[in-house]
Amino acid sequence: IQKFQEKYGHKVIPKSYKTDLEIKYNNTHVFNKLFMIYSILGGFLLILLIIQIFNNYRWLSPSVIVIKYLIYIGFVSHTIGLVVRWIISEHAPWSNAYESIIYIAWATLLSGVLFSKKSPLTLVATCIVSSLLLMVAHLNWLDPEITNLVPVLKSYWLMIHVAIITASYGFLSLGAMLGLFVLWIMIISTKSNIKKLESISEELSIINEKSLIIGLFALTIGTFLGGIWANESWGRYWGWDPKENGALLIVMWQIMMLHLRITGMVKPLGFALGMILNNIVVILAWFGVNLLSVGLHSYGFASGIAWNLALFIAFELITGFGTYYWAKVRKKSMALPATIN
Repeated sequence: IQKFQEKYGHKVIPKSYKTDLEIKYNNTHVFNKLFMIYSILGGFLLILLIIQIFNNYRWLSPSVIVIKYLIYIGFVSHTIGLVVRWIISEHAPWSNAYESIIYIAWATLLSGVLFSKKSPLTLVATCIVSSLLLMVAHLNWLDPEITNLVPVLKSYWLMIHVAIITASYGFLSLGAMLGLFVLWIMIISTKSNIKKLESISEELSIINEKSLIIGLFALTIGTFLGGIWANESWGRYWGWDPKENGALLIVMWQIMMLHLRITGMVKPLGFALGMILNNIVVILAWFGVNLLSVGLHSYGFASGIAWNLALFIAFELITGFGTYYWAKVRKKSMALPATIN
């Protein structure tokens, strides 16, 4: 049977090296393991950095460096896993819900690696977000199977448009986590350490602004390129499809947040809350509109996500507004200057 298949079906039978590579890929469970690795390393790094803020022991700096390099190794493994999946499937590994999540987890950690030299807390934030994304990717309503592309995705635009627009979500996810960090820093502050913590808070806000600029830049370019792809596929650049409306909504929200930040209309606490809300807007535009099962972008997403999505958004809203209110109360109780509102 094997010889018969090789003789008459050699054009469609996968190469032997791809079969072996897929077996090794499936046995490795690289993304499932990275969820635990990111969460453990990110948790340890967060604890060390908190201790370092209040007591800078000699052993802390070497420990932080070691954990940072272990996270970098995890990031390299994540990259290799995506490349291997690309080789096996013969298409870019961001064509469905599962692949888009593991790719955005990679893009999120990439943003942390880029900013980690300026602030190790940024790497912590991206580790936490990436571990959560990988956990979601391996819930039972998502299928990690490597499948063929649907016809509309068989285009070089998949590598360009989708890669750019979903990578921007990684930088915006970093912004949401840094926003939470700014609020948490305010909550644990006291009159004795407020000056040091305020400096850290402003540093995180600056990094958050940079991640917002990168996210906005990438998403705007990705949206324009999506219009070009839409014209090639469907004969029109813009048709007010739910997904297109969602992308436009994200761009407009980011422009508003950047304007408020640059003009000084919001202080670090308000900017932090805005970036948390920005993440909710991204989630609704990325996953939420697909739950409507209407429009030309409704393929490739699982319907079982609805309740999980609703619970996550509710959690983010409660956490965001709750920590913001608590931080404001802490500020008022210490009679701190209005610059950190």
